[in-house]
This record gives sequence, C-alpha cells and structure tokens, in this order.
Amino acid sequence: MFKPQVQPEPELFIPAAQLVRPAASPFYAKLNQTLDAFGFADKARELCKPAYSSNGLGRPGIDPVVYFKMLMVGFFEDIASERSIAERCSDSISLRAFLNYSLTQTTPDHSSLSVIRTRLGLEIYGEIFLVILGALEKHGLIKGKNVGIDASVIEANASLKNLVNRNTEEAYWDYVRRLASESGIDPKDVDAIRRFDRKRPKKMSNEEWGNPHDPDAKIGPTKAGATDMIYKPEHTVDLDTGAILRAEVRLGHEADQKDWGTHILEAQANINRAQGQAEDRLTIKSAAADKAYHVLPELRVLQAEGIRTVVSDPVGSRKLEKLAPEALATLRSARRSATSQSGKDLLRRRGMHLERSFAHVLDAGGARRTTLRGAVNLNKRHQISAAIYNLSQLMRKLYGIGTPKQFVARGKAFFGRIYCWILMWLQAHAGRSAFFRPTRSYLSMLGTRYRNRFLTTTSPCS
Repeated sequence: MFKPQVQPEPELFIPAAQLVRPAASPFYAKLNQTLDAFGFADKARELCKPAYSSNGLGRPGIDPVVYFKMLMVGFFEDIASERSIAERCSDSISLRAFLNYSLTQTTPDHSSLSVIRTRLGLEIYGEIFLVILGALEKHGLIKGKNVGIDASVIEANASLKNLVNRNTEEAYWDYVRRLASESGIDPKDVDAIRRFDRKRPKKMSNEEWGNPHDPDAKIGPTKAGATDMIYKPEHTVDLDTGAILRAEVRLGHEADQKDWGTHILEAQANINRAQGQAEDRLTIKSAAADKAYHVLPELRVLQAEGIRTVVSDPVGSRKLEKLAPEALATLRSARRSATSQSGKDLLRRRGMHLERSFAHVLDAGGARRTTLRGAVNLNKRHQISAAIYNLSQLMRKLYGIGTPKQFVARGKAFFGRIYCWILMWLQAHAGRSAFFRPTRSYLSMLGTRYRNRFLTTTSPCS
C-alpha cells in the first residue's frame, strides 16, 4: 500500500539540478520588492560600515542586511527570541530565499545575532528607523500635523524571586526568613514562612530592591494587573496615517507624563529628518494623550511652542482659584481643546492608532515578553520593531496587505465570497426546479451564514 520513508544514504556529490528549488513566499517576495524600491540594503550597509573592520584581516562579517531581515521574520511570525528566529530561518526554504541563502549555506546562528546586536550602536538602529520613515514620507504616510503619545507595559526577562536588597544585599527569601525568625517562626518551616510573607505588611520598593541579572528592570504592574519586573515602551504616532514617529523603551517605574513634551518635540525632529527639512521647523499642530499625561508643566512646554494639547483633565473638582495665572491659562486651553469636536475626534484616533501599534509590535510582534536584558538592548530591538511596523504600513499602502496572516486571510475572503455567491445563485434558482426544491431551506441557511462571514469582513487596512 505504501513504501516507508527511510533516511537516504549520504552522497558525496549532488548535481545542482537535483537540489530542491526554494519556493519564495508571496508575502516575503513583496517585502523584498518594497525594500528594494527605496534602496534599504545599500543604506543599511552604509550605516553599519563604521561598526565593521576594514583592514581585510579575519573572516568577513555577516551582512547586516541579513540581520535586519531576520528581525523582520521574527516580527511578522511572532517570534520573540533570537534563538527561535535563527532556527526558523534555518529550517524554512522560503525564508532562505528571502535572506538570499542557498540550501548549501549555513544561516546565521543565534550567537551571531547577539554579536551583531552588541556591535551595532543604538544610534545605528535609530538611523535605520529614519530610513524606513523616509520611505513612508515619499508615499504620503507622514503628515506631521496631529500626533498622539501613549505608553504600554512589557515584562522584563527577570524574576521577582531573584530580587536582592540594595542595603543588606540579601536575597528576598533570605530577608523574609530573617524577619520570620525575628518574629518567633521556625526558619526551617517553609510553609510557615510563606504564610508569614503573605500576611505581613509589605511594599516592594524599587529603591529598596533590585534584580542583579537586569538592574534596569523595575517592579510594577503588568498588563494583566499582576506585579512583576517590567519596562514601559512608548510610541508617538501620526494620527492621520498611523505611522510611528518615535519609539522608546523607558524604565518601568517612570511616570507616563515624564518629559512627554520633550518627546513630542523629538518626534518633530524625526519628521524633519525624514522629510529632509530644517531641524527647527515645526509642523505639529496638535498633540493628543490620555489623562495620565495631564500635567501642567508639560502642557505649558507644548503650548509655548504653539502646539494644541488635547488631553482630558482627570481632576473634575479642581480648585481653580489656587492656581497661578499661567497654570490657569494652560489648564483652560487644554480643557477647550479636549472638549471641542475636533479634539474628541483626535482622542478617538489616538486610541485607534496607538492601540493598534502596540497590538502589532507587542502582542503580534513577539515583544510583550522580552527575552533580552538591559534598557539599551530593549531599545535596539524595539526601534527595529517599530520600523518594521512602519514597513508593514507601507506595504498596506502599496499592496493592500501588511502581514503574512493578512495575505492568507485575503485569499480566504476572496474564495469565501465566490462560494457565497454560488450559494446565493442556487438559492435564487431553487424554486425553478423540482431537483432544487427540497434543499431550498438548507441553501437559505448556508447563504445567510456565509454572507455574514465573508461579505461583512473588514478591509485589509483595518
């Protein structure tokens, strides 16, 4: 009935004509076309050239374009760790074709990805981000008039169990065991110590505790509400197009509103560099944020630059008579902007575009639970993830698809519509023939089901 598949005998020589031809993925073929259209490879190599030796000694380094393409694979396929990215690229024939590797060549190992990440400075990642931002500008995806800012939470690659007291240098459980012993509890009774730790009044302070494996990670609430070691990624987004103008990973204990006026002006600097304009040019007219960003000194910084601040006041019963004249003017201007019709529209777009960027970068891009340590490494990875998100926005503009899953879903929707139209035609002609008459109710049920499923799907850009 069948022939069992066994491991073939190894051959010394294999003719090239007998090698398996790599079938390029349609999505990654489009991605390559998009990268070639604005000369990504040449620009990336030119930016990374100072990080490589030019004396001609030693083995040639790995092409940095391959490194950035492998990070693109990790983003589009929701792969977080560099080890998993390297394994995926090594196993897939279509991804080998995307990286320009033949079947006889060895793709970069995860250790090579770590070495390249360490070699390239943070400023190079920022320049790569601006290269892709400039490509969006050429296709009209950078308006630079209305921007929004928000922060989210990612879990650090560090554990609360490994915390060390900054004053006594005790591990957490050694510290708890000592307190339990001072309270008359047997230090060898693990269950009693755990009960003591649960009931004792305590507050995990970042000034008192730290993780020796990742000193930059801070104690704070995660997206689910639990307490863990966290970082805070922050996005500044163009509210007219959805493009990320600035991306940064901040320390987990910093308040959202800290220096957010400066961050808006930094996004303006990125807009000017992407458009090739003077650095002191100001195009931003409005800046929208949620209630957590309502702090009067930061609002005053933006209003002094002529930028309208669309931020709702979280304090409903604020005592206006106790405010200074400048603070009162700043507050009233922000309130007028937030309650106007145009301000409400900007706040709706802020929620739509900012939450979408976090969903793609963190939840669908493999960055909600990081595998790297240190604020510098996280900023490198996040800068590239934000740049790849902008690249997917460009692909939606050019081809109507921005991710591999969207490419597959678009094909399913196309064939689903055809199937639905066939069912509708059969339902319309069921009463004309005795053959179709018994199945008319069944066809009506199928037509309604598939009409609701395929004809009411959202657009590819949603």
